[in-house]
Amino acid sequence: MESVSIEHKPANEKSFHLAGIVPVAGQPMDFNFPWHDCMMPIAPNYLAVERAVLECAYAGCETIWIVCNDDMQPLIRYRLGDIVYDPIMTGRNYSPVPADERKPITIYYVPVHPKDRDKRDCLAWSVLYGALTAYHISNFISKWVTPDRYYTAFPYGVYEPAILRKHRKDISSRRDFFLSYKDKTVRDGEYLGFTFDPEGFFRYRDTVRQESTGIRVPGQIGMPTENLPLQERWSARYFSLDKVFKSAKVERAVNIELPWYRRVDNWEKFCDYAGSGDSKKLLRPNKCILSFREWNPIGIDNE
Repeated sequence: MESVSIEHKPANEKSFHLAGIVPVAGQPMDFNFPWHDCMMPIAPNYLAVERAVLECAYAGCETIWIVCNDDMQPLIRYRLGDIVYDPIMTGRNYSPVPADERKPITIYYVPVHPKDRDKRDCLAWSVLYGALTAYHISNFISKWVTPDRYYTAFPYGVYEPAILRKHRKDISSRRDFFLSYKDKTVRDGEYLGFTFDPEGFFRYRDTVRQESTGIRVPGQIGMPTENLPLQERWSARYFSLDKVFKSAKVERAVNIELPWYRRVDNWEKFCDYAGSGDSKKLLRPNKCILSFREWNPIGIDNE
């Protein structure tokens, strides 16, 4: 992939666009089920990837971009569809027409670029590639709808997404926003939500470039060079979150401490979560918010 760029659009608070990124493509966990690891159940009829999408909706995202490859996309889309509704704008029973108050949030499915497959397609790279794709597609439509900030929600971290409801103003601001648990954030390798802007994108991208080549080089990120032995080339494929996001400026950001948080990125921790009281705190949201829905194809009215 060629050298990439994400630019700031002209400052205009009224046109602020928060894009949600849900990274799915990455190195597999140890579950070894016929379905993808992000589709592990975290509550009755409630999957890990669904919780991540709902977290983006509570954060106030205008669009949600799920980074998943073509082999896993059909089943995930069969479960989620093309739309999730804004939880805050749903259930306004005192409105004359409550259905008209609902705000749909479009879900997009993004495959990792073929040149990145088996080279740097770690979970952290999925975050950056999702942001890059969201920018380019939005910028193709209009510079006024390009994302100002990106909110990342991971399927493999479990906590109550509704806690973000009262923090929407901080999330959709010019300051970085981090969720933390016991003073740990994504910078420490935890699957906790956070935001970044174009400047943060370049900083994290340069981290991938330097860590995988040993030096700052132009061109492709993770490009093999003579600076690393053969067995260590393309090492970005196995980068952990803390290695890529270690430059996150948490001290200057808005930090929200979670009351509880569980990792479900391997079988042992999944069993710990399932056997804990925390597993009873989550319920699948109402079908008015999260259920399979599709946009009508162009030129076809299905209603």
